[in-house]
Amino acid sequence: MESAVIVPTLNAESEWARFAPAILASASPQAVLIVDSQSTDATVDLAMRAGFRVHSIPRSAFNHGGTRQLAAEMLGDAEVLVYLTQDAILANAEALRNLIAVFADPQVAVAYGRQLPRPGAGAIEQHARHFNYPESPQLRALESKEHLGFKAIFLSNSFAAYRRSALLAVGGFPSDVIFGEDTVTAARLLIAGHTIAYVPEACVYHSHAYSWRQEFRRYFDIGVLHGRERWLLEEFGAATGEGKRFLKSELRHLLRHDPSQIPSALIRTAMKLSGYRLGRMEKNISPDLKMRLSMHRHFWIPKS
Repeated sequence: MESAVIVPTLNAESEWARFAPAILASASPQAVLIVDSQSTDATVDLAMRAGFRVHSIPRSAFNHGGTRQLAAEMLGDAEVLVYLTQDAILANAEALRNLIAVFADPQVAVAYGRQLPRPGAGAIEQHARHFNYPESPQLRALESKEHLGFKAIFLSNSFAAYRRSALLAVGGFPSDVIFGEDTVTAARLLIAGHTIAYVPEACVYHSHAYSWRQEFRRYFDIGVLHGRERWLLEEFGAATGEGKRFLKSELRHLLRHDPSQIPSALIRTAMKLSGYRLGRMEKNISPDLKMRLSMHRHFWIPKS
């Protein structure tokens, strides 16, 4: 099955020593497309030296959905498109093969792998990965929403693969969302009758130690996405139940592993909730303030 790996990059030099060898151990360099947003470090030079195909775009043109869709349209010979982010490090040489293998099932339109905490991750960071990326595989169809709710459309383009024909048939990735293009596309694919596969045997190291401010900004953007794409909540239900389950699980995890982080976890929860609620109200907020509140500030810059 013909496949290609797509990686949007911006100043990825600091990650390159871990990122590139992991890909080269798993895929032919000619099957890797780097879409670079005017890096000012050595990213482009390093990618070309590795044998990767490089396509450069203006930084102002980057869009989480639009840039990934551009890559999909460039790779017409590939049946399966694997998307990675520059900070997602393949855990072993089998990770790509294990993810692509599930497309032997013709109903599978998208698959995503397991994200493991990066080395040195703290207890809060570790829990987030263990909660969202368990050890058991899962196959989800539209009817999965009856017991999973909004979680039925959960996946991450930090490490996900799409059947190109199915992706294009539902309109490809949206270019008008602040982020969450993976969530929107997953919903469209389920509605179209396809299935989503979670493949825990395909692993990457990928996690973040967000500050309280970053948590607020990230959830502000989630609120913006849900406010603008209300059909997601109408079709799959609100995510509030999952949030409560996450908090209970997190507190149990911290009690066992690092009780000193419980106050921080509670503050983070408050920041997430307030950020999300403000994001849902973004139509009543000035563009300048939205830019200051958002993690994806470039989204608010008027396009010429």
